[in-house]
Amino acid sequence: MRSIGMTASSSIDPALPRDGQHFASLNRWMRTLVNYVRSGKPDLTNRQMALMMMVYTQSGPHTVRGLADALQVSKPVITRALNKLSALGYLRRERDAADRRNIFIVRTPKGAEFLDGFHDFIAGAGRDDIAHQPTSEPLA
Repeated sequence: MRSIGMTASSSIDPALPRDGQHFASLNRWMRTLVNYVRSGKPDLTNRQMALMMMVYTQSGPHTVRGLADALQVSKPVITRALNKLSALGYLRRERDAADRRNIFIVRTPKGAEFLDGFHDFIAGAGRDDIAHQPTSEPLA
């Protein structure tokens, strides 16, 4: 059985070009993820990471309904992701003091620390790109 993107003449036939900015961006993202996996930190799904980014990069208040609308997913999807992120201490639920029926999703110091560390993985992958770029002038 042949996989999509494979040809009869080759067991590996990449669908993406091996050069250019497109490949460099994917390569940088791959190095970021590999370094993250090697770090031993908890594996977050893309949904969990998107939820973290929404809460930490956009001003609040954040609610399950608002986050579900922003990410175009159901409220149960947000609730499941939030349960995991809350268990890790990266986000927490907080009752609205003015209306106890409302629950806000708020940042935590541990979540901010996690994202700072993830930023370092991204920045490190970018530094690798700069270190491996060919120069336009020959070296003496």
